[in-house]
Amino acid sequence: MPISDTASLQSNNVSYAPAWEAHPPPLGIYIHIPFCAARCIYCDFNTYIDLDHLKTGYVDAAQREIEMVGGALNRPPAQTIFFGGGTPTALAPEHLARLIDACRRVFDLSPTAEITVEANPGSVSAEGLRALRAAGVNRLSFGVQSFDDATLRFLGRIHSADEARQAVDEARRAGFDNINLDLIYGLPRQSLAEWQATLEAALALEPAHLSLYALIVEPGTPLQRSIERGDIPPPDDDEAAAQYEWTLERLARAGYTQYEISNWALAQPGDDRTPRLASQHNLIYWRNQFYVGIGAGAHSYVRGVRYANVRHPQTYMRAVMREQTPDDLPAPALDPATRDPIDVALAQSEQMMLGLRLVREGVSAAQFAQRFGATLEARFGATIDALLARGLLMWDGDRLHLTRRGLLLANQVMAAFLPD
Repeated sequence: MPISDTASLQSNNVSYAPAWEAHPPPLGIYIHIPFCAARCIYCDFNTYIDLDHLKTGYVDAAQREIEMVGGALNRPPAQTIFFGGGTPTALAPEHLARLIDACRRVFDLSPTAEITVEANPGSVSAEGLRALRAAGVNRLSFGVQSFDDATLRFLGRIHSADEARQAVDEARRAGFDNINLDLIYGLPRQSLAEWQATLEAALALEPAHLSLYALIVEPGTPLQRSIERGDIPPPDDDEAAAQYEWTLERLARAGYTQYEISNWALAQPGDDRTPRLASQHNLIYWRNQFYVGIGAGAHSYVRGVRYANVRHPQTYMRAVMREQTPDDLPAPALDPATRDPIDVALAQSEQMMLGLRLVREGVSAAQFAQRFGATLEARFGATIDALLARGLLMWDGDRLHLTRRGLLLANQVMAAFLPD
């Protein structure tokens, strides 16, 4: 279908949700920025270190994709924008501001929308941070990963521990009070004491939010090749478990609420099950709600279909500028091989696997029945009973959620809800 302008899309389709979703919540908008100054040894994200000359053209294409998608969906309501990467702060602040303004024009963006930018502490400046705040960005997520300089060099990060501290300080002076720090534990040869030192350094900065991820050795990464050659030992699962269990206790004492398996928010007066400083964008994923992905390789979930854009930035840019979309999806840069229709049965399974990651919110039986027209007992009764008997799940009112033991064996619990 040729596209000439935004208005031409507005007569196509009116809903971003499948027919079985009676009252869809607002969308999340993810915008992928694929540029990086260096590639970390563990990274398998869609990132590039040698394409800086494409930045302006890439922003032009992303802006056009935003206009086309928002038009195709008839200016749908949206409650979050999340710039991920790559390194979004590799772009000039005015580029990010252009994309935010485009979202405001063609989406019904909530006045209180959470607008997050992932940032590398080595790629921000005081002036740039002030410009982001002026553009409407109200949440920063710093990819710190460690406060040990030797570990940062091992990982291939371009910043030091002191630069991370300085970046947080400058962000606060620029007006940001909602700051997340990403950290990695379970690294090869990382002792419990080393992880404790990194977490204590993070706590000293009093961030609003912490995302703590166990290292995963992804195929095709420099880390995986080094382990295969025997240059680096593989991560020790028992050591990672010990680090995680210590983290649970330490963050509880520090006043942080764990609301998801790998995420904590600083507790606030009046917090309910899910704290107010939780990542509102990521909650959309964990609640199995709908989102549009803008940019090279970005993933979307609309109209009951999950799909992704083509991965390479140049291929993506050419696809968008052709201004053509499939008849059924607002996807001018669709990679057809990624099209994955989600039927009701699969959506129900995913509701369990994603929702149970929310360790306090869990899965509400009433909300499940309202969404799908089927009860939890009818759909998953035998599975739930078996997991309750093993002490991996528990009921809290009408909510089903992980026990402490279930938290430590979460992969087994999620696997139990995989569709046949």
